[in-house]
Amino acid sequence: MKTVVVGLGYVGLSNAILLAQHNEVIGVDISQERVDAINAKESPIIDPELSEYLANKDLNLSASTDLKRAVIGAHFIIVSTPTNYDEKSNFFDTSSVEEVIAQVIDSEPKTCIVVKSTVPVGFTEDVRQRLKTDAVIFSPEFLREGKALYDNLHPSRIIVGEKSKRAETFAKLLAQGSLKPDVDLLFTGAREAEAIKLFSNTYLAMRVAFFNELDSYALAGNMDSREIIDGVSLDPRIGNHYNNPSFGYGGYCLPKDTKQLLANYDAVPQNIIRAIVDANSTRKDFLADLIMKRRPETVGIYRLVMKAGSDNFRQSSIQGIMKRIKAKGIEVIVFEPELSENEFFNSRVEKDFGAFQRSVDIILANRMVAELKAISEKVFTRDLFGVD
Repeated sequence: MKTVVVGLGYVGLSNAILLAQHNEVIGVDISQERVDAINAKESPIIDPELSEYLANKDLNLSASTDLKRAVIGAHFIIVSTPTNYDEKSNFFDTSSVEEVIAQVIDSEPKTCIVVKSTVPVGFTEDVRQRLKTDAVIFSPEFLREGKALYDNLHPSRIIVGEKSKRAETFAKLLAQGSLKPDVDLLFTGAREAEAIKLFSNTYLAMRVAFFNELDSYALAGNMDSREIIDGVSLDPRIGNHYNNPSFGYGGYCLPKDTKQLLANYDAVPQNIIRAIVDANSTRKDFLADLIMKRRPETVGIYRLVMKAGSDNFRQSSIQGIMKRIKAKGIEVIVFEPELSENEFFNSRVEKDFGAFQRSVDIILANRMVAELKAISEKVFTRDLFGVD
């Protein structure tokens, strides 16, 4: 089956490669540089499985910037363009998704359009009514940055927000490319599928916030956070996973998805969802105050990325700490090899690690890595387990 994937970020590209193992896939993106890289069998994103599959697997995959030509004769069109959270409107900016849908309807009005971008609850029904189409369905993704293709190859579940033959066909296409033959398939209403995505990520954010607040309590009381976490996590109902403290939850999904879910509660009483959103700021305030008590003259930021194996630092939690320290007048120097610029938010970017560590009094690291162990006495981190 011919599938077109619009938006070749980590969600779109991982879906494109998954499907291209057994089907014709055309990836479409506005970036000519990204398109050229994919056609040259090179991944524009840091992700080991993406690079491996592009370079060495027999994929029926090509990339283009020409959406109108690409969609001709397609059975499915996947939309995975960015939907950033708009703080002014308290809603996702879904304009890029809607623009693609409108263009596709104009060219191929009967082709099924599957939205993979994260959207507010009610988006699918609303866009169908406004654009007078029944071609649009929603299918949430549950992918980690840096592990996007791995998660598509080993899916926890496949969910499609429609109970129909075309929904079943699409779900089977995803399952066909996976390495998990017994993956659970779930077919729901459109609003239910949209809610599943937001509630899943908000639960994960809640878990991060819980163990971070446990860590804050332990720090304030001069207790060993790891001993407490180990004891709590031995309860099988809680489990020994996703319990490593950090500077806060961040990345592309959790901050915006929690805020969007909170906005969707505008007419429904709630306490927990608001607390999850607020907890992230409270954690950063607490850690920034702890750092300031050490009276550093210069603070180093070791990597802006959220986790090892990723090249993305959108909404990374360490940036929140950085901004709070800078607001107190402390000089900040950033070590981030992924940055080509010499400054990041008016802070000097140092490309040489030796020069970086010699220039600062304290180094903030969301995650401890081998490179920092030789100078661990300078490092401030809340990474207790050495995992993401």
